[in-house]
Formats: sequence, C-alpha cells, structure tokens
Amino acid sequence: MADHRSAPPHDHARALAQRVRTLREDRGWTRERLAKEAGIATGTLGRRESEAAIQPGFFTVGAVAKALAVSLDDLFEAAQVPSVTPGLWSAGYEGQDIDSFVASLVDSRIGVVADVRLTPISRKKGFSKTRLGEALAEAGIEYTHLRGLGNPMDIREPFWDGRIEVGRARFRSLLRSEEAQADLDRLAEHARASRVALLCFEKDESRCHRQVVLETVRSRVPVPVNPLA
Repeated sequence: MADHRSAPPHDHARALAQRVRTLREDRGWTRERLAKEAGIATGTLGRRESEAAIQPGFFTVGAVAKALAVSLDDLFEAAQVPSVTPGLWSAGYEGQDIDSFVASLVDSRIGVVADVRLTPISRKKGFSKTRLGEALAEAGIEYTHLRGLGNPMDIREPFWDGRIEVGRARFRSLLRSEEAQADLDRLAEHARASRVALLCFEKDESRCHRQVVLETVRSRVPVPVNPLA
C-alpha cells in the first residue's frame, strides 16, 4: 500500500491563499479593504494571497480571519489539501527558463529539489546554486546540493558521444565512495517523506548520469520515478 504523507507546507499555504481570496471576493471587498479591516499592510495581504505564498504567520492569519468574520478552525479546515504520495521525479532543465521550470515543480507538488550537478553553476539565468535556491524558496520548495552524486568531467564524455553504457558503468564505480553513499542515504530519506525532483541539465534522462542515481535510490526505497512534466 502506498505511504501517503501530509502535503508539503507550500501546498497548505497556496490552499489557504485561495481560501482567503475566495472569502474576500465573496464579500465584494478589494484587497485594500480587507487589509484595512485586518489592520495589516496591503502588500502583506498581497503576499499572503499569492499562488507562490509561503506559510503565513499565525497573527496575520488571525487578523484576516477576524476581519472576514470566520474562525481560525473554519479557515484552516476549508483550506485543507489532499495528502501527497512521496516519490522521485527526473528533472532536466535544458530548454527551460527558471519561471517555467519552477512552475512545473509547483504543478507536480515537489517538496525538495536535489541537485546532482557536481558544480551547481549554469550559463542559463536562474539555475546557478544561489539564484536557484532563492527561486525555489519563494515557491516553498527545499533545495539541497548532493555533490557526492555529481558526475566528473572525464565521465561525461561517454554520455555525450553515445557510449552511454560505458558512462553508466564508470559512474556506478564512483557511487561506492563514502561521500556518494552518504548522499544516496540522504536522497533516499527525502524520497521516503517527500516528492523529490532530481535535478541536472540534460532533458533526455538517458544521456544523463541522474538515471543511474534514480535506479540506485530505487533499490533502497521502493518509490515511483516520474518525468517532470
């Protein structure tokens, strides 16, 4: 039987944001009117109503609930979201911009992005470690860099020139290292509890070492592997 876990925090935040917007619009109130009634800044309410909202503070939610004349229990119960099934997603960002990439993660309800690039830098705007981490944090998605699962330059060549099995065999030998084993354990733990997107550059998973990583993790934790839409 599948192990259903609670939804990640950004799912709850988005559901709560939708509930607040619905209640406000049902009353025919503008965002400015609700902010005034709740005694909070309009910009604060705007962030709380955003589709990419993070979990809001308790006192902010309390003020909004009071202004809308609903109880906290009613507000949160109406904003409940279904549980999510943990698993692994294969995510290559080749051909995407950062906005469309993050949107696809949100649509798939990803909770964690595990970056398996050896060096997390990119010529594509938004995909270097710091910028990517910031974009993911705004969407309520955790970022982790698993350097021990990165593919060194000398092993990338077989993947590029069509000697895929040679590249896979060489990369598998690297997974015996202590650092790689520790990162595989970390990835397996994430996959038991969350929806995890394994990130590298290549769109075609068969040309990327992440396919070997996914196969190896699945031998440790029996979760589904899906392509990121």
